[in-house]
Amino acid sequence: MQTEHELRVELAAAIRLIYEMDMHESVANHLSAAVSTDGKCFLMNRRWMHFSNVTASNLQLLDSEDDSVMQTDQAPDISAWSIHGSMHGLLLQARVILHVHPPYATALSTLKDPRILPIDNNTARFYERIAYDSNFSGIASSDREGIRITNSFAGKKALMMGNHGVTVIGDTVADTFEDLYYLEKACKTMVLAYSTGQSLNVLPHKLAQETAESWDNFHGQSHAHFEQLKEMLNKKGSSYRQ
Repeated sequence: MQTEHELRVELAAAIRLIYEMDMHESVANHLSAAVSTDGKCFLMNRRWMHFSNVTASNLQLLDSEDDSVMQTDQAPDISAWSIHGSMHGLLLQARVILHVHPPYATALSTLKDPRILPIDNNTARFYERIAYDSNFSGIASSDREGIRITNSFAGKKALMMGNHGVTVIGDTVADTFEDLYYLEKACKTMVLAYSTGQSLNVLPHKLAQETAESWDNFHGQSHAHFEQLKEMLNKKGSSYRQ
């Protein structure tokens, strides 16, 4: 299990990379990582802090069972607390939670059929491994909505939130970031394919399943990718480690 400092550095790096890749939105969107064994104590970016200013030291430490912070001037974003507070309290497997509104995933989420269909390797990565929530009810601002979103995962590691965006969960920052990275790539492929106006050449069920399963053989790729992306930040003189 990583130390809190190590998690702070990893999460801050992920937030800076999401900024670099233009998957952020104003001073909104939120990422978190559990620091306690039971997952209930977690780190999260502070309310209304631009992703380009997030550092390891200014991430906020929160307890999903202590909502008294919401009555202080250090209160996190209400939507962030609704989603992350509920998920870290209820989903032990959600060690890391990345909730963002990337352009292509968000665009796909607004369609009547927002499914990521298996039409290439990247889209097949998510075949039968992503849940879909079509019950958008506005900006999340209550524990009840957080619980509803949590239950919508239904054992999957990613959730396409209709008319909203995406949330991805995982064991480590590197693994979860990699899933988010490929999820946005898959959504981009879907949007571009739809834009041609031609029919999609969807892979047959068995081949799509086999392709999705074959991604499991590349587990170490996520850590290699993330480490090299952090090195890119280092070369730019990024302050995320501070």
